Amino acid sequence: MTATTTAAAVRPLIISLLVLSLQTTTLSLPGEDAHLIRFKSSLKDSSPLDPTWIAATDPCDRKRRPWLGIECSNSTVSSLLLMNLGLSNNDRAGIRIDFAPLEKLQTLRFLSLENNSFSGQMPEFNRLTSLKSLFLSGNRFSGEIPGNFFTSMGSLKKLELAANNFTGEIPNSLQQLDNLSEMLLQLNRFSGPIPSFKQKSLKVLDVSHNNLQGEIPQTMMRFPASAFEGNPGACGAVINKPCKALGDTSPPITEAFMASTKWVVLAIVVGVLLVTILFKKKDKGDMFSTIGSNPRVDNHYEHAVEVHAPSINRRMGSARRTGNYNFNNNNDSAPSIGKKGQPNSGKWSDLVMINEESGVFGLPDLMKAAAEVLGNSGLGSAYKATMPNYEVSVVVKRMRGMNKLNKDAFDAEIRRLGRIRHRNILPPLAYHYRKEEKLLVTEFVPKGSLMFVLHGDRGIAHAELDWATRLKIIKGVARGLGFLHTELSEQEVPHGNLKSSNILLSTDHEPLLTDYSLHPLSSASQFLQAYKCPEAALLSPKSDVYCLGVVVLEVITGKFPSQYLNNQDSGTDLVHWAKQAVSDGRVVDLIDPEIANGGSALPEMERMLCIGAACAEDDHVKRMEMREAIRRIEEVQLRV
Repeated sequence: MTATTTAAAVRPLIISLLVLSLQTTTLSLPGEDAHLIRFKSSLKDSSPLDPTWIAATDPCDRKRRPWLGIECSNSTVSSLLLMNLGLSNNDRAGIRIDFAPLEKLQTLRFLSLENNSFSGQMPEFNRLTSLKSLFLSGNRFSGEIPGNFFTSMGSLKKLELAANNFTGEIPNSLQQLDNLSEMLLQLNRFSGPIPSFKQKSLKVLDVSHNNLQGEIPQTMMRFPASAFEGNPGACGAVINKPCKALGDTSPPITEAFMASTKWVVLAIVVGVLLVTILFKKKDKGDMFSTIGSNPRVDNHYEHAVEVHAPSINRRMGSARRTGNYNFNNNNDSAPSIGKKGQPNSGKWSDLVMINEESGVFGLPDLMKAAAEVLGNSGLGSAYKATMPNYEVSVVVKRMRGMNKLNKDAFDAEIRRLGRIRHRNILPPLAYHYRKEEKLLVTEFVPKGSLMFVLHGDRGIAHAELDWATRLKIIKGVARGLGFLHTELSEQEVPHGNLKSSNILLSTDHEPLLTDYSLHPLSSASQFLQAYKCPEAALLSPKSDVYCLGVVVLEVITGKFPSQYLNNQDSGTDLVHWAKQAVSDGRVVDLIDPEIANGGSALPEMERMLCIGAACAEDDHVKRMEMREAIRRIEEVQLRV
């Protein structure tokens, strides 16, 4: 055999070995799974991700169980959606989130870490230069964001940083993002001037409830006043608050007014004294004894009340009117207020403001207001009141059976609820304490309750509830619940009263949870929705899961649930109905005809209905956890 022949015989073997070597090298290169696993390892507690985030598996493989929070496009990771999972970083120990692995996800365009417990300085999200959406609302990030932070993020279209603790000025580099269409910065502690965002692409802006100062630029006139409220130092035509001219040395308005009207003030003081003397000669009745004497009662609906105060949420608006009552009708007694709002001799104290950013009003303002009775429930009555000196409506509920805690403990608990900030939760504005009864004041929401829109108005409002809107409502309710289960995790049942009448809808159908966490306060717990679960004697966070299941079934079927009624003598037993349909394989028959149009979204509707039925599992031991329920709901996609 010649050398040439030997070489020719060996050559195929060498080529084969080289190909095999290249293939082996290619397989050993870190893929997207490895980058994601490395990112997960930098989290303080990654247990919510552990069941599905498995190394050496394909995050985009649809044939196996999908990775939680991962969405793919063309078999590569395009979205990382890790909301409401209790994730955090141990920032105090110096452990920062490792974003270097995410840089290697070349098609990553959407990142959401909303409603978790991340803290510390703004992480290096600007290394992800191809991001189009960045959602960080509802965390505990703090400190200043460098002015040039967003310079490299030219593709960014949506940015949400609401409800954190960011300080310092709003970064100037945000003005350079030509593709930016939505920016939510509310409920932080940003200070300094309000930048002039001239991008024509910017359609949605909210910088409310910060510490911003100075004149709002004229270029911002295209945004509503509510986008700037809650910034005491801000002024300008946008919010109808004139800016003080430079060099204006005139005395403060209060001083000037008092100086020019001292005799009027003296006359008012004398008048108040005379009225007080007259009141002391009359019987002191219950100041609320006449309120609700002729309420409009509907067994299916529990409506709320309206009183005017500055808006706390950009999604709020005007109200419906249904009657005309006055808080002071036929009431001869008036509250006698002592120092610092404390009651004299057992009489009524004033309102206790939980959130003063929207302005301050007191019990006398309510006493003078025209109140409209809107409905009753087992927990009390609801009213709409209109105070002449305030501009935005609030809800007032007269609550009974709330004497489980003494005054100090009640105050601490309500203030805790008032600190909650989430786009799907409506916190209280103020309360009024008396041993027998309490007043709870919240902001009014324009469209009313989900129950009213679904069952009380089969006209225009109901026609708006297409599949996309219903999916938005369900996901918003789930996210709000997830946040409550994180913030109030030590409570026996974090919400405890979830039903469609306690889900209010803003003008853009964003759901807002109300009447939550009343279980620690109420001695009338039998009226809370959680007590209608099969395991009423053994309440747990899973009781909220059951109630969520009923809401999901109600939204998808459009039927009123008998589970809301004490005697269940009307309405539809949605839980039994849905489980039977799932068992018989006829889920499609339960979907509301208003949305069951046979389109490509029908499988997703069926999937959501099955999730609702699973959440309403009778055996609370077998029932899924809230975290799992939210995960399944988030996986349902909008397909039209």
